Amino acid sequence: MPMWAGGVGSPRRGMAPAPTDDLFARKLRQPSRPPLTPHTFEPRPARGPLLRSGSDAGEVRPPTPASPRARAHSHEDASRPAATPTRLFTDPLALLGLPAEEPEPTFPPVLEPRWFAHYDVQSLLFDWAPRPRGTGSHTEASSGTLALAEDQTATSDLLLGAPGFVSELGGEGELGLGGPVSPPVPPALPNAAVSVLEEPQTRTTAYSLEHADLGAGYYRKYFYGKEHQNFFGLDEALGPVAVSLRREEREGSGGGTLHTYRVIVRTTQLRTLRGTISEDALPPGPPRGLSPKKLLEHVAPRLSPTCLRLGSASPKVPRTLLTLDEQVLSFQRKVGILYCRAGQGSEEEMYNNQETGAAFMQFLTLLGDVVRLKGFESYRAQLDTKTDSTGTHSLYTTYQDHEIMFHVSTMLPYTPNNQQQLLRKRHIGNDIVTIVFQEPGSKPFCPTTIRSHFQHVFLVVRAHAPCTPHTSYRVAVSRTQDTPAFGPALPHGGGPFAANADFRAFLLAKALNGEQAAGHARQFHAMATRTRQQYLQDLATNEVTTTSLDSASRFGLPSLGGRRRATPRGPGAELQAAGALMWGVRAAPGARVAAGAETGGPEGAEVPCLLGISAETLVLVAPRDGRVVFNCACRDVLAWTFSEHQLDLYHGRGEAITLRLDGAPGQAVGEVVARLQLVSRGCETRELALPRDGQGRLGFEVDAEGFITHVERFTFAETTGLRPGARLLRVCGQTLPKLGPEAAAQMLRSAPKVCVTVLPPDESGRPRRSFSELYTLSLKEPSRRGVPEPVQEEAIKVVLLPPTKQLLHFCLQDSSGPPPGPGDLTEERTEFLHSHNSLSPRSSLSDEAPVLPNTTPDLLLVTTANPSAPGTGRETPPSQDQSGSPSSHEDPSDSAPELRASILPRTLSLRNSISKIMSEAGSETLEDEWQSISEIASTCNTILESLSREGQPIPESGDPKGAPKCDSEPEPRSLSEKVSHLESMLKKLQEDLQREKADRAALEEEVRSLRHNNQRLLAESESAATRLLLASRQLGSPTADLA
Repeated sequence: MPMWAGGVGSPRRGMAPAPTDDLFARKLRQPSRPPLTPHTFEPRPARGPLLRSGSDAGEVRPPTPASPRARAHSHEDASRPAATPTRLFTDPLALLGLPAEEPEPTFPPVLEPRWFAHYDVQSLLFDWAPRPRGTGSHTEASSGTLALAEDQTATSDLLLGAPGFVSELGGEGELGLGGPVSPPVPPALPNAAVSVLEEPQTRTTAYSLEHADLGAGYYRKYFYGKEHQNFFGLDEALGPVAVSLRREEREGSGGGTLHTYRVIVRTTQLRTLRGTISEDALPPGPPRGLSPKKLLEHVAPRLSPTCLRLGSASPKVPRTLLTLDEQVLSFQRKVGILYCRAGQGSEEEMYNNQETGAAFMQFLTLLGDVVRLKGFESYRAQLDTKTDSTGTHSLYTTYQDHEIMFHVSTMLPYTPNNQQQLLRKRHIGNDIVTIVFQEPGSKPFCPTTIRSHFQHVFLVVRAHAPCTPHTSYRVAVSRTQDTPAFGPALPHGGGPFAANADFRAFLLAKALNGEQAAGHARQFHAMATRTRQQYLQDLATNEVTTTSLDSASRFGLPSLGGRRRATPRGPGAELQAAGALMWGVRAAPGARVAAGAETGGPEGAEVPCLLGISAETLVLVAPRDGRVVFNCACRDVLAWTFSEHQLDLYHGRGEAITLRLDGAPGQAVGEVVARLQLVSRGCETRELALPRDGQGRLGFEVDAEGFITHVERFTFAETTGLRPGARLLRVCGQTLPKLGPEAAAQMLRSAPKVCVTVLPPDESGRPRRSFSELYTLSLKEPSRRGVPEPVQEEAIKVVLLPPTKQLLHFCLQDSSGPPPGPGDLTEERTEFLHSHNSLSPRSSLSDEAPVLPNTTPDLLLVTTANPSAPGTGRETPPSQDQSGSPSSHEDPSDSAPELRASILPRTLSLRNSISKIMSEAGSETLEDEWQSISEIASTCNTILESLSREGQPIPESGDPKGAPKCDSEPEPRSLSEKVSHLESMLKKLQEDLQREKADRAALEEEVRSLRHNNQRLLAESESAATRLLLASRQLGSPTADLA
C-alpha cells in the first residue's frame, strides 16, 4: 500500500500557474495549443536531436511540450546570439504589462552509484567532468561572486569600497537558502562550518571554524594502518587518479555478517569522493566479496579500469596519500597586523611607524602574548629564532587547537630612509589575512593602497575610548571578490565590541575563517591543484606494480566456520547507511504543499540543490558555487508533509523548507520519507480544517509555543482528531515561527475558516520537541521534562547571595580563561540517557532492523552549568516545607560556605565521572547499571540545586521526576553523608564496569582460543584421515570400509 494512503496525506499535484483575468494571456497559456509554424526568410540550419540536460551523448529524446512563450519565439534562430533590444516587442505578454516569465530551474544531476553514502560535503560535490588543466578554474572560486545583496562599493568611516573587493560593514548575516539569514543559535552550526556528515559534528564554542575540509582525515581514520588496496593510473579524461578500497565486516544482530566497502577516489580536482556502499546495494557476488574491478564498475563507472595498477607495498605510498589528503589541513596560521595612527591611511605611513602607542599595545595585549623570539620553540611563522634578524619579540597565541603567530609591523625590523620597509613587507605582504588597527581619528582604510598578491582579507579594527574602562572596538571586513563570505557575522554597524575575551575569540575566529576561505580563491586554488597533480603523477608513475585491476585479488577475508553471510535485508536496505545519501532537488524557504507560497518575492524562488541525508545531518548544497545553503541535525527534524513531487520539512522551532524532487511520481519523495523515518524522530503531519461552533469558538486552547493544552469535549476540534499535546506547525498557510504568538492567536480568533497543520504527540501523549529546543530548555531549567509545566504566577524567587554566587562562579567557569563575555557560548552540554532497549540512530543504522523511538528523552543531564551573566544567578523556587518556615533564614551556619566549598567540587567531579562512564559504556550495559547511573545523576542535580539556595534545607532525592530509589537502602540526610554515599556508589559502579570489561575480555580470549583449537583439531583430523587412507591403500584393504 502506498505510504500516502489515507486521505489526510494524499498526494496532490504541483502548483498551478497564477490565475489571471486576461483572456489573451489565458489563451496563450493553454497547454493543448499546437506549436506555431515557423516563418523566416533565412535558410534554417540543420538541427540535431534534442537532448535532455545531463543525458548521454547520442541518445535521442522526444521533444518535450514547449511553453507558450517558447512556442511564440520558435521562429527565431536558436543558433544566433540573443537579441539585445528590450523584450517589449518580442514578448507578447510583456505588451500586456504581465510579469516576465522566468525559465524553470533544472534539477542538479546526481552522481552514480545511486546509493553511495558520502562521508562529507566535499564528496557530495565531486564531479567526474574533467577540469581544464593549468587554468585554475573551479566552481569554488565563484562562491565569492554570488549575485546577492553584497554592496561592493559600501563605505564607512573605517573602510572605503574598492573595485575587486567586497566590503562587509555589519548586518550582512549568513548566506542561506533564499538569501542572507540570521546567524544560527547554538547548538546549530553555521552553514560554512558543516563538513563531515557521517559522524556527529557538534558545536563546542561560541564561534565555529568554517570552510575547513575536515573530511580530509578520512584516509587516516579508516585506511591508514589497516588492510586495504591502493590503485594508481593515468586516465585519458581525468588525468592522474588514485583509488583506495577497503572492505569492512561486522557482526549483525541476527548473528550474520554485514559487509561494506569504503572508497576514496582522488583526481586533480580538490574535491575527493569519500564514502561507503553496502553489499546489499550492489549486485549479488561471491561470499568472499566482489573483485576491485567489479566494485569500481559500480562505484566509478566513468573511470577507465584498464589504466589502474596496484600500488606498491612501499611505506612511502600511505605516507604520500596522507600528505596528499591532508594538505588542506593546517593548524598553524600567520596573521599580519598593521598599525595606523591618527591621521594616517596609506601603506607607507603604516609601515613606517616605529613606536607602539598605548591604544595599540592594549589591543595587542588583548589579542595574544608577547614572546621572546630567540629560543622560541613553538610555531615561528618564518621568523628568526636564533639570531634576532627579524626582531626580538613577536605576538603569539593559540585558539581552538590552532597556533597563531602575528607579524606585528612595529615589532619587525625598521630600516631608516626606506619608505618601502621591505623587511617588514616581506612578512606582512605574504600573509593572507591582515588586521589593520586604527587609532581614533584615522583615515578610512582602502584595500587598493596595499600592493600585494597574497593579501586577500583585511580586518579593520578601530578603537574607541582606548586605555579607559569603557574601551570598545568596531570591525569592518574587506575581501577579494573570489573569496567566499565567512563568519562570524558582523553585527549592525560592526559593533561596538567590549574589550573582553569574547571580542578576542570573535576576532581570532574571523581571522582563521578568512584564511581558510581565501584558499578557495583562484590563485591559491590553482597552486593547490598543481601540488595535488604532482603528487598523483608521482604515485601513478613511480609507485605502481605490474598487477592490473583485472588480476587484482578480491577483498577476501578468511571466514570462520560459525560465521555466515547475512541474508539480504529486502527492499530499502540501502537506505540504512550511516553516510549521506543524495538526491537532486529544488529547494525554497517556507512550506507550500498544503497552501501556497508563504510570501512572494525573491525569497520564494526555488534553488537547485543537492539534498544529502546522513544518520546525523541533513544538508542542502548549491552545486553551482559549492556552498551549503541549509543544514539541520536529524534530531532537529520535527515532521514532514509530502505529495507526489514535493515535500515540506519542519525542523527546529517549526521552521519549514520546501523540497521539489524529480522522477516518477512518488518515487523520490518516498525514498526521502523512508530515509527520514530511519534517521529522525519526526513523523508525518496532519492537515485539519477546523470549523467554528455556533458561538464562533474553535474548541481548543493553545499556548505561546503552539502546543495544544486543552480540547473541549464533543467539539469539531475533537471530532477532527485534535488532541492535547499536539503541536501547531502552520496556521492558514503560515508557519508559527514566522507569524509569532500574537499574530497566530489573532488569526485563530478572527479567521472565518481555520486550516492548520498539526504535529501529533508521541505514543505516550507528550508533545514532540526538537533537540535544539530541549537543549535550550535544559539551559534555562535543568529539571524540566518534555511536557510543559504550568507556570506559577506568584512564585517566590530566591536570588543567590554574593558569597554563594562567587563560589558557583569560581567553581563552574573555565579556570583557564577570563570571564565569559556576552556572546560566549556557555559550556553546557545536554546528554540523553535512554533506556537499555532504546537504540540510538547510529546503532540502529549499523544493525539490520533500525528501531528509532519517537518519544522525547525523559532524563536531561546537564554536565556543566555556568551562570548566564555575572550579575544574575539562577533563580530557584523554594520547596513547600520551606515557604512557611520562619526560621529558615535566621540561623545560617558559619561553616556553610566552607562546607559548600568542599562539597561542590566533589559533586561536579562525580557528575563528570558519570558523563565519562556514559560515554565509555557500550550498548550491552545492563538495566540495573543504567538505573544506578540515572539515580546518581538525579541526586547530583539535587545537590547542586540545594547548593544554590542560601541557607535552605536539602530537598529529598525521592523526587517524582527523578529516578526511583531502592527502599532497602537508608537515605542519607545531611549533605556530607549524601556526597559520601554518592562517592561510594560511584566507586562501586566503576569497579563493576571494570570487572565486566575484564570478564568480557577473558571470555573473548577464551572464545578465540576455542576457535583456534577447533581449527587445529579439524586440521589434525583431516591429516590423520589422509594418512589412514594412504596406509589402507598400501595394505590393500577396501576403502569402502573406511568411509
